[in-house]
Amino acid sequence: MNAALKKIESAAGEPMVRIRGLRKAFGDHVVLNGIDFDVLPSQVVVVIGPSGSGKSTFLRCCNGLEQPQGGQIDICGRTLVRDGTMLSEAELNALREEVGMVFQSFNLFPHLSVLDNVTVGPRMLRKLSRAAAETEAHALLAKVGLAHKASAMPASLSGGQKQRVAIARALAMHPRVMLFDEPTSALDPELVGEVLQVMKVLAAEGMTMMVVTHEMDFAREVGDVVVVMDGGGIIEAGPPETIFTAPTQERTRSFLQAVLTRT
Repeated sequence: MNAALKKIESAAGEPMVRIRGLRKAFGDHVVLNGIDFDVLPSQVVVVIGPSGSGKSTFLRCCNGLEQPQGGQIDICGRTLVRDGTMLSEAELNALREEVGMVFQSFNLFPHLSVLDNVTVGPRMLRKLSRAAAETEAHALLAKVGLAHKASAMPASLSGGQKQRVAIARALAMHPRVMLFDEPTSALDPELVGEVLQVMKVLAAEGMTMMVVTHEMDFAREVGDVVVVMDGGGIIEAGPPETIFTAPTQERTRSFLQAVLTRT
């Protein structure tokens, strides 16, 4: 583990997410090759790296959307997977109430209004009454700047608005950890900022977050730890100022040079 991360861990206590020896392959193609990593409470971990480096698979393993063949993931005080054995479906559903996930493709229910998209989870899984769920939902929609869109249908929303609804929907389950899988990659450039601003607010409020992104400014400004992945492994991890100004690995330097030149 990176020495800076060890220092942070020793100062901050037990990890919210603990990953040891994580391995995942699709057939003969090894996607994750023995990842060890911790995420501490209220920490924002930003995962960057070239396409195909295993970033999204890494994130999807953390809430059971992908089943690794080896290693162990402990999250929110539960062992999600150990040596290829995962929680039961019922246990997974219970865990996902504590681990929210926001995808790049929004995944809203097209036949439900914005308000119903946000309330469906709390009503079905948390067993809230409609009135209580709607009260919470209105507050969350105001939080993401969409109080005026409660009755709108997803088809009438911009991409940025859809993603903010998706964030509100995830927050409605009162998660302890939020996972973001390239949440702005499907958006037009002018809509990226409104989604990132909501994420910055969550970070400032102390939400534990793991974010896979190509937004280097967000990684530099908001991340507590930046993780650089390549070839299915973590090649470097540390504070943003270290990763962006004095990386120790040549692969990190070449990746950042390519990405920052492009932007």
